[in-house]
Amino acid sequence: MNRKLLALGALAALFPVTSVAAKPQKQQARPELFEAVVRCRGVSESAARLKCFDDTTAMLQQAADRRDLVVVDKTQVREARKSLFGLTMPDLGLFGGNDEGEEELKQIEGVLTNVGSNRDGYYTFLLADGARWSQIDGKPIAVAPKAGHKVVVKRGSLGSYMMSVAGQPGVKVQRVN
Repeated sequence: MNRKLLALGALAALFPVTSVAAKPQKQQARPELFEAVVRCRGVSESAARLKCFDDTTAMLQQAADRRDLVVVDKTQVREARKSLFGLTMPDLGLFGGNDEGEEELKQIEGVLTNVGSNRDGYYTFLLADGARWSQIDGKPIAVAPKAGHKVVVKRGSLGSYMMSVAGQPGVKVQRVN
């Protein structure tokens, strides 16, 4: 009995249990210049508040002109995530986590602009958005892909991706660029 408990304890130590739901979301600090604009709302005297807004928004504009500060909205973040679909990148916190209630991007749709072959003789696909994908399995595609065909790339298991060309069964692909 003690040996079983000891073995079970050793296994538990090798595979720590973590709860995904319990992980606190990392709150990214907003830029100081943005906070300065927000603090202007707290100025009670009207003329001083207006001067505060005028001064800080002028600094905000200068920072944006120098590209020291970039302002993006939620739509631009979604488009950036979509354009990066399939690429392995470090989490730099630039595009935030998924907002509460927002679905994780599980697939993209596109149109082929060019089809070629890789060194293994499998297909390479260039999509209209500039994304380049390469087939990595030996599954045949019944109707040869060509420019203009619609594709769907879905996130698979264990970091894999499947591409369906013109509604045909999917082949395993990886993002090249």
